[in-house]
Amino acid sequence: MRSLTTITLTIFSLCACADNTATLAPKSNDSAAVTALTDGLHHPWSLAFLSNDEWLITERAGTLRQVKDGTLQGGTVEGVPEVAAIGQGGLFDVLPHPNFANNQRLYLSYAKPCGEEGGTTAVGYGRYENGTLTDFQDVYVAEAACTDTAKHFGGRILFDNDGYLFLTIGDRGQRERAQNTQDPAGSVIRLHDDGRIPEDNPLVGQPDNATEIWSWGHRNPQGLALHPQTGKPWLNEHGPRGGDEINVVKPGVNYGWPVITYGREYYGPSIGETEKQGYAQPLLHWTPSIAPSGMAFITGSRYPDWEGHTANGALKLQHLNMVAFDGQQPVSEVRLLQDRKQRIRDVRQGPDGYLYLLTDSNNGQLLKLNPAE
Repeated sequence: MRSLTTITLTIFSLCACADNTATLAPKSNDSAAVTALTDGLHHPWSLAFLSNDEWLITERAGTLRQVKDGTLQGGTVEGVPEVAAIGQGGLFDVLPHPNFANNQRLYLSYAKPCGEEGGTTAVGYGRYENGTLTDFQDVYVAEAACTDTAKHFGGRILFDNDGYLFLTIGDRGQRERAQNTQDPAGSVIRLHDDGRIPEDNPLVGQPDNATEIWSWGHRNPQGLALHPQTGKPWLNEHGPRGGDEINVVKPGVNYGWPVITYGREYYGPSIGETEKQGYAQPLLHWTPSIAPSGMAFITGSRYPDWEGHTANGALKLQHLNMVAFDGQQPVSEVRLLQDRKQRIRDVRQGPDGYLYLLTDSNNGQLLKLNPAE
C-alpha cells in the first residue's frame, strides 16, 4: 500500500513557570506530507536500518519482518527467541551492532518468559545473514525483575559512541522497585556488548547493589536516543496520569520515581512531591500525558527547520511530538499527525535522512515523513 497525505503541524512555545510546569501556547502553523510505505504490520515496535535497502521491523507478538527496497516481505525472519507476549510484553527493540558490517551481530530486546506465567526484560544477539538469525544468545536477563504483572518492561536499547550497550527496564508496575538499587527494575543499565559489566559503572564496588545499573528512579522508559553533539543518551518515559518526562541519562543519578513526579494517581490524588533534594528534575514533562514512545534526534539537511529537535512518538495523544532544546532547556514543541489519529510507536531517522515512523495497531503502518516544501 502506498499513499500520500497532507498533514497539519501545530507549533507551540514553552514557558518555564514558577512550579516548573511547561505551559504550551500555539505559535504558528505549517504543513508537510507523509507517505505510508506499507501496512499489514501487527503491533510493530521497532525499526532498524541494516543498509540503504534492507530494514527490519519487530512485531510485539514475537516476529521479525524484513523490508527490502521499501517493500515488506512475506513471511518472518527465523531464529528469533521465544518471547512472553503478555500484556505489554513481547519482542521489543532491534538494533545492529556498531560493527555490524563485519560481525553481523543483530541485537534484540524482549520480554523473556520466566516463572510460571511471567516475563522479564532481556537483551541478546544472533548472527543475521540472508534473512535468517542464527545462534541467538542472551547477554543480559533481568532475573530479579521477573514478575507476572505483564507491564512496564521498558525494552529500548542503544549503543553509544564508545560501544557501550544501554537497556531501559521499567518498574514492572511495582513502583517502589525503582528506588531499590539492588533491583534493576526501574533503571537504565549499561553493559559491554557481550553483557559484561563495565568497571566504571556508578555502583561497581558497592556491596549488594546491581552493578549493571547506570541510573534509576525511572517508571517506564520507552524512547532512547543518542544526542548528536554530546554523545550522551537521552530518554523519554511514561508517567502515570501526567508526568511523562524527557531526561538526559547520567550515571549514578536518581530520577525520582515515585518519590517525585508531576503525575497523579489514575484515580486522582498526587503520588509524591514534584521536587526534592537528591532527585533529578526532568528537562521537560508532559501533563496531561502523551504516552511518549520511540525517540530520535533530527540531524542533517532534510528538515532544516527541525535540526536538533527530539522527535518522540505519542501513543495516548496519537501524534509525532517534536521538542526543540537550547542546550538542555526546552524552547518549543511541535505536534504533527494529530489528524491521522494513530499511535506512534517508533521514530527513526534513516540513512537517507528522512524520518520513518511505526504505528501501533493490528494493521500497523510504516510511514515516511516528507519535509515541507
